[in-house]
Amino acid sequence: MSKTVVVTGGAGYIGSHMTKMLSEDGYRVIVFDNLGRGNRDAVLDAGFVQGDLTQPDNLDALFSAENIEAVLHFAAFAYVGESVNEPDMYYRNNVLGTLNLLDAMRRHNIPRLVFSSTCATYGVPQNLPITELTPQSPINPYGQSKLMVEQILKDYAVAYDFRSIALRYFNAAGCAPDGTLGERHDPETHLLPLVLFEAMRTQQGGNPDDTALMVFGDDFDTPDGTCVRDYIHVNDLCRAHIHALDRLVSEPSLGAEQFNLGVNRGVSVLEVIQCCEQVTGVKIPYKMAPRRAGDPPELVSDASRAMQELGWQPQYPDIKDSIQHAWNWFSNNQKLIAA
Repeated sequence: MSKTVVVTGGAGYIGSHMTKMLSEDGYRVIVFDNLGRGNRDAVLDAGFVQGDLTQPDNLDALFSAENIEAVLHFAAFAYVGESVNEPDMYYRNNVLGTLNLLDAMRRHNIPRLVFSSTCATYGVPQNLPITELTPQSPINPYGQSKLMVEQILKDYAVAYDFRSIALRYFNAAGCAPDGTLGERHDPETHLLPLVLFEAMRTQQGGNPDDTALMVFGDDFDTPDGTCVRDYIHVNDLCRAHIHALDRLVSEPSLGAEQFNLGVNRGVSVLEVIQCCEQVTGVKIPYKMAPRRAGDPPELVSDASRAMQELGWQPQYPDIKDSIQHAWNWFSNNQKLIAA
């Protein structure tokens, strides 16, 4: 296999970490990103093409100029609340954009795709842990848009011999262990960085009573009453994509496959805060708030199939590693985060 791959959305949080890992593993990487929610400096030394999935001409220009063997597809909108308020954005970008990508790949004879999917396709599961056979019933347009793409990939496998692997992420967390890349969203909605931002504010003398850190609900049917989630280190997530890419090459006739990616254990919101306090040495203030609509009490993966069939194992299964790596990066890049 040629070592040239495209990473769509490679200027974003997970995509930039993926680009870095691929480059370190000897791949020639071309990032394709519209920079609407990504950061150009996060691409580091990889190739970069600014373009948009909703513009087929951009994709044809990219694939005509390069000999691409596979695409790793991260480009998507991913805010649940925003998807409820503006579903048109999500179906246009996540579904139509992916259709444009797939059809451009077919036109240019690029038959391999690793797709960034999500546990949001499962909705509120009836049983835990969640396996790949758990019924998929999304409760928001974001999850629905990802499920639609999964179905398209299955249909393309049958009709066009198109090979794909969809990786259903649980909660990505952490930053590059070497401190070169971090997590930068605007706005930031992920729990771990929000807790660490509050730790930094408090450490710098902020009034604990002025905290903006909210814990949404303490009356769930969980051990401490707060939501439980399965957190996977961003580097472990990316390493699984390398294994998936290898499988696309070694098993070219398997069609469309799907794998969960998590660490098979859950951590509650209060446990995340407590772990952040241990790592930072800061007492982190927060306020209780009512439940958010649509928040399942518990989402925990069964990722044993990925471990068995992809030959993948998480290197950082303990959330304290994710917290330590994130704290290191946030502490050293406060001006960048505030920009």
